[in-house]
Amino acid sequence: MRVLAKIKNKVQNSKEIRNAGWIIGGRVVQMILTCIVGIISARYLGPGNYGLISYGQAFASFFAAFCTLGIHAVIIKDFVDHPNEQGIAIGTTLVLRGLSSFLSAIMIVGVVSIVDAGERETIIVVALCSVYLVFQIFDTFNYWFQARYQSKITSIATLFAYSIVSLYKIILLINNKSVKWFAFSTALDYFVIGVFLCFAYKHYNGPKLQFSFEKAKALLGKSYQYILSSMMVTIYSQTDKLMLKQMLNETEVGYYSVATSLCTIWIFVLQAIIDSLYPTILNLFAIDKDAFARKNRQLYSIVFYVSCTVSILFTLFAGIGIRLMYGPNYLGAVNPLRIVTWYTAFSYLGVSRNAWIVCNNKQKYLKYMYGGAACINVMLNAVLIPIMGASGAALASLITQIFTSIILPYMFKEMRENAKMMIDAILLKDFLRRKPDTRTND
Repeated sequence: MRVLAKIKNKVQNSKEIRNAGWIIGGRVVQMILTCIVGIISARYLGPGNYGLISYGQAFASFFAAFCTLGIHAVIIKDFVDHPNEQGIAIGTTLVLRGLSSFLSAIMIVGVVSIVDAGERETIIVVALCSVYLVFQIFDTFNYWFQARYQSKITSIATLFAYSIVSLYKIILLINNKSVKWFAFSTALDYFVIGVFLCFAYKHYNGPKLQFSFEKAKALLGKSYQYILSSMMVTIYSQTDKLMLKQMLNETEVGYYSVATSLCTIWIFVLQAIIDSLYPTILNLFAIDKDAFARKNRQLYSIVFYVSCTVSILFTLFAGIGIRLMYGPNYLGAVNPLRIVTWYTAFSYLGVSRNAWIVCNNKQKYLKYMYGGAACINVMLNAVLIPIMGASGAALASLITQIFTSIILPYMFKEMRENAKMMIDAILLKDFLRRKPDTRTND
């Protein structure tokens, strides 16, 4: 039996590696395209217009948490638990997310028309940025491919979409188009991905899509905890840009956006690792609790130390990098970059924690932790932005994320186990050592 278990484990690890390889390979090319075209676009637009687009994207992201309805966090688990209902789960999710996304786009236009009354260009840019919410619903198919260890499909779709969007931006640059045309690029990106995934789902004989009120009730019953928590995450991840615009100006938003874009441009590596291990962790929970805990600690260790290594490089070479890539007009982004780059390590510890939370059914605590984090972030931004500008927003984000990932979970008895797991992972406890097998041979 142990021999069979070892063989199964090797096969599982092989799937994880191949799955991660496809994701990372596709994202490397995507990163190159994003860097080249993004940098040229930022230089062309200047800090002010670049900041205006980032402001519009922040508004859209603010509502994106509601659009997903938290289902993204539980749908793979539903695939595992109910393999014969995958088509119903996907079809139901598409309907629910489609309705919420359409309503959110309308709400965004209404809110920005009040908050930025009289700023016609700002309202138009924000409205164009919000269109992507409607097309984003098709990333639901991504979770089906992910559960089947077929992330190469979504990697190809994403790469194809980025190629189209890059070509679109190059055409805009050649024709000297205004900021409004650039604001539509995100929507175009998700539209292309959506079309590709729809065809891929049909090509790979995905189960027939159906809508079910019972499935809707079941999914929302598990995911509703994530709706509020996701909104809280959005508050402390996007409020900084909104507050920078309202308290200072678009230029400071531009500096901060360049800093955050640079320090997160590589995080597809972390997401690939997390996505590849996610199904394995879910499966281990049902068959081996020790292996489940060990795999979680290993994931946390990898995410934390890979992030810290990259952050050291950003801290050392921030000035040189920004001057060479974006030019002297963006040197105001150097100090924010040196601060906010350390945010990634703690942020993705939180992302990695989702598998543990889903398996242990601890979703209800997320809204309390993220609610506390949102309050902390807003208060820190209110104090630090007037004093430090974009650097203040960066520092507020870093402090908030440390609280969210490690400190706040210790305040809840049911979450302390996971917080301790994160500390053990940072200390590399049992990272490589496996628990001795004391069972007798069958």
